[in-house]
Amino acid sequence: MTPVVVLITIFAYFIVLFSISYVVGHRADNQGFFVGNRKSPWYVVAFAMIGSMISGVTFISVPGMVAASGFSYLQMVLGFIVGQLLIAYVLVPLFYRMNLVSIYEYLENRFGLSSYRTGAWFFFISKMLGAAVRLFLVCVVLQMLVFAPLHLPFILNVIFTVGLVWLYTFRGGVKSLIWTDTLKTVCLIVSVILCIYYIAADMHLDLGGLWQTIRGSEMSQMFYFDDVNDKRYFFKQFLAGVFTMIAMNGLDQDMMQRNLSCKNSKDSQKNMITSGIAQFFVNALFLMLGVLLYVYAATEGIAVPQKSDELFPQIATQGYFPLVVGILFVVGLISSAYSAAGSALTALTTSFTVDILGVKGKSEEQVVHLRKRVHIGMAVVMGVVIFVFNLLNNTSVIDAVYTLASYTYGPILGLFAFGIFVKAPVKDRYIPLVAILSPVLCFILDRNSQAWFGGYSFSYELLIMNALFTFIGLSLLIKKPVKA
Repeated sequence: MTPVVVLITIFAYFIVLFSISYVVGHRADNQGFFVGNRKSPWYVVAFAMIGSMISGVTFISVPGMVAASGFSYLQMVLGFIVGQLLIAYVLVPLFYRMNLVSIYEYLENRFGLSSYRTGAWFFFISKMLGAAVRLFLVCVVLQMLVFAPLHLPFILNVIFTVGLVWLYTFRGGVKSLIWTDTLKTVCLIVSVILCIYYIAADMHLDLGGLWQTIRGSEMSQMFYFDDVNDKRYFFKQFLAGVFTMIAMNGLDQDMMQRNLSCKNSKDSQKNMITSGIAQFFVNALFLMLGVLLYVYAATEGIAVPQKSDELFPQIATQGYFPLVVGILFVVGLISSAYSAAGSALTALTTSFTVDILGVKGKSEEQVVHLRKRVHIGMAVVMGVVIFVFNLLNNTSVIDAVYTLASYTYGPILGLFAFGIFVKAPVKDRYIPLVAILSPVLCFILDRNSQAWFGGYSFSYELLIMNALFTFIGLSLLIKKPVKA
C-alpha cells in the first residue's frame, strides 16, 4: 500500500468519527461528557462494548501470538466472562445505588480522602500507560506504512495520531464514545472476517478446508493442564482473566463510564453479560486469523518477522493480497486504536478533573473550562509517553499491556475488595504507602519466584498477588475500637 492510500483511508474514517462526535456531543454538558446523561440503550452499549474491549493490541498482537501461545489466550477470555458476571452482579448495583460519576468516589465514601486520591492516581497511571502502549502499536504501523516512506520522524507521527484522537473526543465525551465504539465493532468484525476470507481464497480453501487447516495446526491448542510452571497453564490464565477483567473493566473509569451510561443497573447488567459472551467468539476469530497467517507465510515462503506483532501488518499491506485487504487492515486498526485511545482520553479527563483536581464548589462554566484544559493536558502527556515507550520497547505489546496491568491495577483491586468485603474502618492516611509497597513486593516476588518456588514462573496472575498484598496491608491498618 502507498502512503497516500493509507492517509486517504485514515482521513475518511476520521471524518466519520468526527461527524458522529459532533452530532452526538454538540449539546453535551458536563453530565453528558462524563456519563452520557444515563440515557444509552443497553443493547447499543452491549454492541459497542464488544469493540471497546478490543484495541489495536488485540487486532495485531492476538493473531501474532498463536505461534508461541497457541489458543491459550482463550483460557484467559473464559476468565473474562466470569469476571464480567461478577462485575454485573456485585459492582454495577453498588455504583448505581451510589449514583457515582467517577467510580473512585466510592473509595472516599468507604475509607477517606487519601484512599480516594490513591485510587484515582493509580487509575491515572494505569490508563495512561495502557493507552499509550496501545496507541504506540498503531504509531509503529503508521510509521512503517506512511511516515518512514515519506522520511518523516516518529515524533510527527505521534503528534498526528494523538491530535486526531483529541479532536474527535473534544465535544462528545461518553455519548460519542458509545456510538463510535459501535462503528468500531462493525469495522473490526467485518475486517477480520473478510481478511480470513481473502486468505482462504488465495490458499484455495473452502469452509471445510479452512476449518481443517486451523484445527489440524499445532497452534490451535487451547487448553494447557500439564505443567504448572508453564505461563499457559489453564488455572493461571483463567484466574488471571477473572481478576484482570474485574480490575481493567469493573474498576476502570474508562470502561465503567460506558456501563454507567445505561438507564439503570438492570440494563447495565444485560449489556455486560451480552458483550462478555460475544467477546469470546470475536477473540476466537482473531486467533483463527493468526493460524492462517502463519500457515500462509510458510506456504508462500514469506519470512516471519522477529516481532510477532509485525506479521499481520506485513502480510496485509505488502502486496500479497488485493488492495482491499490492506484497506480493511488499516480500517480495522485505526477503528480499534482511535476509539480505544479516545475512550481512554475521555476517562483520564473525567478522573483527573473530578477525582484529582476536584469540582465541588465550582460552577458549570468553571468545570467546562477546567475540563477542556485537562483534556488538552492529557493528550500532551499521552503523546510524550508514547514517544518514550518507542525508545524503550522490547517486547510483545499485548504482553506489555497485561504486565503493566498486573502492577498498576493490583492496588485498586485490593482497595475495592477490602472495602466491599470488610466493613471495619482503617487508618486512611497510611493507604498510599500500602498501595506503593504492594507492587514493589510483587516485583521482588516475580524476579525471584523460580529460585524460591522450584521453577515456578508468574504470569498475569501476579495481579492477584498484588491485590492480596494490598488487602493484607489494609487489614493491618484496621482501627481498633475505642474503649468506653
